[in-house]
Amino acid sequence: MRMRRYSQQVEEEPGIDLTPMLDVVFIMLIFFIVTSSFIKESGVEVNRPQAETAAAQDTGNILIAVTADGQVWLDKQVVDVRSVRAHVERMRQEQPEGVVVVQADQDARTGLVVKVMDQARLAGVPDVVLAASTEAH
Repeated sequence: MRMRRYSQQVEEEPGIDLTPMLDVVFIMLIFFIVTSSFIKESGVEVNRPQAETAAAQDTGNILIAVTADGQVWLDKQVVDVRSVRAHVERMRQEQPEGVVVVQADQDARTGLVVKVMDQARLAGVPDVVLAASTEAH
């Protein structure tokens, strides 16, 4: 007599394995978080002057706000005008291609705005621009 061997085969239920899809989703999420540029805000709203030649800046910017009462805002905090250079140098390491945009209130003192722009230039930023609103017709 011949003995037959029967192997027990456990039949798996057919289904879709979602593990590779989840891996791809997490990799994409990490990619978008790392490559996204976060918008830095100055931390205060100012009443910008209007200009017909105002143009939008598309690159990553370092925003500095100068209020009508003489406060200088950078990275959502009030800073002394003498420390603007150090703050800009630190932020410039995070965004080497960024330009400095000074958002001066239309009633801000011109001397203070010039000091802020000078401190940004001393930090090694060649492009320091003033923000303005487009004139409404």
